[in-house]
Amino acid sequence: MAQPWLSFYPQGIPRSLAYPAGPLYAFLQGAAARCPDRPAIIYYRDEALGNPQFLSYRALDEASDRLAAALLAMGVQPGERVAYFLPNSPELVVTYYGVLKAGAVVVPCNPMYRERELAGQLADAGARVLVTAEELWPVAQVAVDGVPGLQTILVGGPARPGVLSWDELLAQHSPLRQRPAIRPGEDLASLMYTGGTTGPSKGAMLTHANLVANTVQFRTWYGCREAQEVFIAALPLSHIGGIMGAMNVPVAAAATLVLFRRFHPRTVLAAIQQHRATRFPGVPTMYLGILAQEGAASYDLSSLGPSRTGAAPLPVSVKRRFDELVGHEVLIEAYGLTETSSVTHANPLQRAKAGSIGVPLPDTEARIVDPDGGARELPPGEVGELVLRGVQVMRGYWRRPEETAKTLRDGWLYTGDLASMDHEGYFYIVDRKKDVINAAGFKVWPREVEEVLYRHPAVQMAAVIGVPDAYRGETVKAVLVLKGDMRHLPHDGLKRELEAFCRAELAAYKVPRIIEFREALPVSGAGKVLRRALREEASLESSD
Repeated sequence: MAQPWLSFYPQGIPRSLAYPAGPLYAFLQGAAARCPDRPAIIYYRDEALGNPQFLSYRALDEASDRLAAALLAMGVQPGERVAYFLPNSPELVVTYYGVLKAGAVVVPCNPMYRERELAGQLADAGARVLVTAEELWPVAQVAVDGVPGLQTILVGGPARPGVLSWDELLAQHSPLRQRPAIRPGEDLASLMYTGGTTGPSKGAMLTHANLVANTVQFRTWYGCREAQEVFIAALPLSHIGGIMGAMNVPVAAAATLVLFRRFHPRTVLAAIQQHRATRFPGVPTMYLGILAQEGAASYDLSSLGPSRTGAAPLPVSVKRRFDELVGHEVLIEAYGLTETSSVTHANPLQRAKAGSIGVPLPDTEARIVDPDGGARELPPGEVGELVLRGVQVMRGYWRRPEETAKTLRDGWLYTGDLASMDHEGYFYIVDRKKDVINAAGFKVWPREVEEVLYRHPAVQMAAVIGVPDAYRGETVKAVLVLKGDMRHLPHDGLKRELEAFCRAELAAYKVPRIIEFREALPVSGAGKVLRRALREEASLESSD
């Protein structure tokens, strides 16, 4: 089928790009060679903007070389897995590139994990070394005890028997000069574990070539200028979206990362103004947090340029309100998966369509196929499963050949996302296949209902799920967080108002029959609302 986006592909961006043939860490080496004294990281540990920690590109490159030398001295072999269980910090960035320079495979672990989750991921990856922080040691210690042969490096805190000190290791080793050879198209750079929002977490095998290509695609599309950008790095650097959008892409452009241990809306607002930040990659929950912050309009955010938002659908009303807050268009919705090194689609700058994930990036193909067997390509306007292929697509799932065979078929990656394409070639995510609600035989897409709810002035966050119903099979339930000034309103009256609001916009079978108000919604470390957790709660309640 013809690809209609070819007729208006963004000016100056070819359909195919040239990619460096070297390893992923060459981006850091290049930035350090070109701009050795430029701040690579300005780090804020807490909500206050006082006493930031600065790290130049020269210092970052040297520290990661020292860590690489230490790992090789510990006996780490090329291809072995080294994990980190760290909050956002300069040490995390040093670890990421140091592991790559040692020829090892980096395994990011979510710092929100509990003991069982961490131990399971370390064991599944066959990790040889874990780098963790003093504040996470109580969790890490229990997990490490359950993984035989695992060595641990501890950042901060007193020395412990059998645990290596980060500071001592870096002080004892000179920067590595002779690095193991890397075959970019064959050697793994990272085992990135999927978020587990729709099922058990799996390790996506991403090569150096995958990540190099997506870094170039990402940087080219968003027009990141050499040594001129200042990125707000508040996304978790344990997730592919943060690793690419808030670390690898800025490093490739010799940008400055204004790095936060965790996201605080008021602190980010102040940092954008103080540092004249030019990019704010994030997720919808972050932008909602900014919009909900009292006094947000008093900050000067005009320095912000086009910024990628992903991980979850961006409600149209959120994009409009945030762009209005800044004073010009900032949020450019994109789409990608852990399995695709991050980004496969993005809206063209200056031609973004609200509600769309945009068009495929260079060297990326996409099509919509029938959701049952996936053998038949569907025409524009019809809803089916989105399938992809491109230079950024993973090699497969780590030690899961059956899962790999289900997901990668004849060179195409089957995403599990229901989508459509319009006649101009813009793609629209409808929902996850597993999230579709079957109400008395009618299909309900949760995102469509959520978009309507977000337009109501009382709603701050919304999640729509299907819950068991003896008569209909499933019924539509909305779980909502209200805006601060709306939380005092009588809930019974507000529920009736919301139901009437939805009935004016939706077919009767799509209108939520159950509405629940909460103080917060369950959210993953990557900022995705966990519909699966809400469904599990509802299932347990129905079985009581």
